[in-house]
Amino acid sequence: MKILVTGTAGFIGSSLALRLLARGDEVIGIDNLNDYYDVDLKVARLARVQKHAGFTEVRGDIEDTALMNETFAAHRPDRVVNLAAQPGVRYSLVNPRAYVDANVVGFLNVLENCRHFDVQHLVYASTSSVYGNHTRIPFSEHEPVDHPVSLYAATKKCNELMAHTYSHLFGLPTTGLRFFTVYGPWGRPDMALFLFTRKILAGEPIDVFNYGRHKRDFTYIDDIVEGVIRTLDNVATGNPDFDAMQPDPASSSAPYRVYNIGNNQLVELEHYIHVLESCLNKTAKKNLLPLQAGDVPDTFADVSDLISDVDYKPDTSVEDGVSRFVEWYREYYDT
Repeated sequence: MKILVTGTAGFIGSSLALRLLARGDEVIGIDNLNDYYDVDLKVARLARVQKHAGFTEVRGDIEDTALMNETFAAHRPDRVVNLAAQPGVRYSLVNPRAYVDANVVGFLNVLENCRHFDVQHLVYASTSSVYGNHTRIPFSEHEPVDHPVSLYAATKKCNELMAHTYSHLFGLPTTGLRFFTVYGPWGRPDMALFLFTRKILAGEPIDVFNYGRHKRDFTYIDDIVEGVIRTLDNVATGNPDFDAMQPDPASSSAPYRVYNIGNNQLVELEHYIHVLESCLNKTAKKNLLPLQAGDVPDTFADVSDLISDVDYKPDTSVEDGVSRFVEWYREYYDT
């Protein structure tokens, strides 16, 4: 297939593009290589993808309407995976407009072009952050998520609502994927594992929020990519049992689906740090701090729908995943 992937210099986007190319798909990749974090790392990720003959690079912003129109018209992709976004909960407190531009305006450009160029299936990244301060765990896609606690989460919930509208009005099959704390080689430097590794190796103290007590459903990058590919290949359809009197947030009478992709394991931050310390053979110095604004105490994915619909359950343990990350980090940064 010819697949357009936005965010191909990103953590997930570059890994996904490599997998699609390896199986014989043609990939058109869009990225602006912005400086939200280390551009050199983005360039290095992209260089791995650029080596493949089946890859076509488009440099620019998804919120650039003219660029997006031209890209879809020139390449006419069969399917689309939208991973380009302004990430990060904490940054959304200081630069909210970046989130509306990339995550809302940019996503509208994706939807409009999918509609006009008869794309077979749009898969897009949502986030576990949409659950806000949910206390009923594991988090289920069938529960309403109407109380986000960060603008980042609000824009991703907005994506799900926008996607449903296009599925309903224009019959565009859409699938939203709520990712749960993705980590692994080639990861994002603004996320905990990267920050902790750099500081522990440098002998600097690490900031441990919520005093290390909060729990996360840490999901290894290869498991995320496998989940994306399986859902991409499983084109969304309407739910024949959908009841408008008791609407299911995860499905619709329109060709619309939402899935969690998580490891289905609760791991306390303190344990995550302990695993990292073991892999580095160094003990962390810790600044124990309260929970930050916009953060949620716990995340835990119910993946029963993912299992039943695409026969997949992420299963990489944090012990294996963190070890692979540390191996990559030491090689990449020569530490």
